[in-house]
Amino acid sequence: MSLTVLERTALIESIQESLAQGTLEIGDAVRRLRVEVTGLHQTQFARMCKISVRTLVHIEHGEGNQTLKSLNAVFRPFGMKMGVVRIRRDNL
Repeated sequence: MSLTVLERTALIESIQESLAQGTLEIGDAVRRLRVEVTGLHQTQFARMCKISVRTLVHIEHGEGNQTLKSLNAVFRPFGMKMGVVRIRRDNL
């Protein structure tokens, strides 16, 4: 699988927007980024992010209580980091 720079950028932005809207869970986003953008296996991606494979598996499955440091490590290669977003309230 080989994406152009524009396709890769559009995919990352789409995943980022889905995260911000709450329509995509963090684990699913990490898995999509890893597979669709990098094409790396969990072992390769974990090594690149300097986290354990076990930590990556837990993040991708939404298990455990991950640290901000670990979450930022997996998002950093895509130019993202964890942050605070305003909750949308349709009733206001």
